[in-house]
Amino acid sequence: MVRPAQSERGNAELLREYLAYLRVEKGLRPLSCEAYQRDLLQFAEFLEEQPATLLDATQALVAGFLEHLKKHGVESRSAARKLSCLRGFYKWLLLDQRIRRDPTLNLESPATWKVLPKSLAVSEVGGMLERAALAADHPQADAVALRDRAILELLYAAGLRVSELTGLNVADLSLEAGRALVRGKGDKERIVPLGQPAVAALQEYLQHGRPALERRASSRLFLSARGQPLSRGWVWHLVKQSDQHASPHKLRHSCATHMVERGADLRTVQTLLGHADIATTQVYTHLALGRLKAVHREHHPRAKLRSGGQI
Repeated sequence: MVRPAQSERGNAELLREYLAYLRVEKGLRPLSCEAYQRDLLQFAEFLEEQPATLLDATQALVAGFLEHLKKHGVESRSAARKLSCLRGFYKWLLLDQRIRRDPTLNLESPATWKVLPKSLAVSEVGGMLERAALAADHPQADAVALRDRAILELLYAAGLRVSELTGLNVADLSLEAGRALVRGKGDKERIVPLGQPAVAALQEYLQHGRPALERRASSRLFLSARGQPLSRGWVWHLVKQSDQHASPHKLRHSCATHMVERGADLRTVQTLLGHADIATTQVYTHLALGRLKAVHREHHPRAKLRSGGQI
């Protein structure tokens, strides 16, 4: 039997090595490394109760961990992320010849595509942006109001992650071309288009808002009242203040949902959101199918029956 103290020390050392690998060789950002660490620690704690270690985990134990998550109300999307984390970890161990068999092989991933992310209605987003515009257009509007409006417009227009928004630099904007350079997960860069309302809000902020906030030279686009780069938590708080039912992630999903509902194909949405795998974007598939059915009913000659069952 594995002694708890021994298993804890062994797991801790193994995790330190893996996180160093993720940082140095894979080039992952600190936030991504922290997320991997949390998921692996949770699995390690589950194994210690069996008892087992990360090195001698079996397929049955990994399956048991997923079942444990399900029983404790963890959403399938979160469970799928944790399984993906374990797959990467055990692939690393296998390539390093520390294990002979990958315990995550042939395990079915939780069906994340069946869970539609929560989004806001078009009217809810419109109301939030209208309130921000009124505050920014007020005769006594200050730099903070101009900044807040630009943030909300940009989150919805480009479907950005919070970390992507807070990482934007002034030089990343090409407002004449209506686009921005965004650095996503793994420092992958992509170009995102900006609608006219977002461009106008950003121009107003750059001309009349940001100069009043900048206390010292800074490359960051969005600054606090003290001239510091905004934190992720602060942006979350701003969105929540604008609408208690909203969040930055909901605005991102709303952007994608509203595009698909209006006919955008999934490849386009994948490119906009910066999803590495189209499978991540396929969560919006049933929206696209809903639109397809509506178009079919409207335009196909045999889709609608007249009274009496005749077409």
